[in-house]
Amino acid sequence: MARQPEGPPPPPTVQKLRLRYAKRGPLRFASHRDLARALERALRRARVPMAFSAGFTPHPKISYVGAAPTGAASEAEYVEIGLAQRCDPEQVRAALDASLPPGIDVLECVEATGGSGSLADRIDAATWRVELPGVPLAELAPAVEAFLAADVVTVEKRTKNGLRDVDARAAVAGASAAEEAGCAILHMVVRQVTPAVRPDDVLAALAAVADLRPPSPPRAVREAQGRLDDTGTVADPLGPDRVAGTRCQGEPAAV
Repeated sequence: MARQPEGPPPPPTVQKLRLRYAKRGPLRFASHRDLARALERALRRARVPMAFSAGFTPHPKISYVGAAPTGAASEAEYVEIGLAQRCDPEQVRAALDASLPPGIDVLECVEATGGSGSLADRIDAATWRVELPGVPLAELAPAVEAFLAADVVTVEKRTKNGLRDVDARAAVAGASAAEEAGCAILHMVVRQVTPAVRPDDVLAALAAVADLRPPSPPRAVREAQGRLDDTGTVADPLGPDRVAGTRCQGEPAAV
């Protein structure tokens, strides 16, 4: 007979909250694992009444969705947490934001509505802004046109299974070039594919089709995530859940 953990089972999940947070400044170089550890510590400091999994090694119920690559900043990182006690989403947002280090900012917290499907089901694309210092718009614009005109642009990508050829063009739903304060800006909408196509993969594709090679490191920011519609717009994944929350019941003091 299988062993069973001693003591009563953990309390059930009574509420799910979905959060959007940003990683900015030097924190863009933190790995996803580092960010996850920071979030778990902050949840404890904020005294958020987390629900836990059952078994011999219970874990807080936290689900991450589409983490941005290390080195990229983001205004649209998403996580879902399960609570053992109902709380006001805005109080959770404020308490958690105050408990996180500068550069990880909790921007929004909403309650997941019943029957709305998973958060991951609402995300299949992302919008990116990539600053290219030292690249004039006169070089970036024709490179983007050449990339979009191609049917296939294959780049070599390192995956957990080794090097692999990936079609970067197929993942890009749209791209455009702009200029701000003398710096060329690449805007693009990238679909979620496997393996993932990142901004550096698209830049490798621009080098392949137009020999565009920025003299300085690019600065990538993920501006949004969501489901891509027929117009090329990425919908807000928290939109269907954006409803008023309820107050906490009990005494989690920081929340």
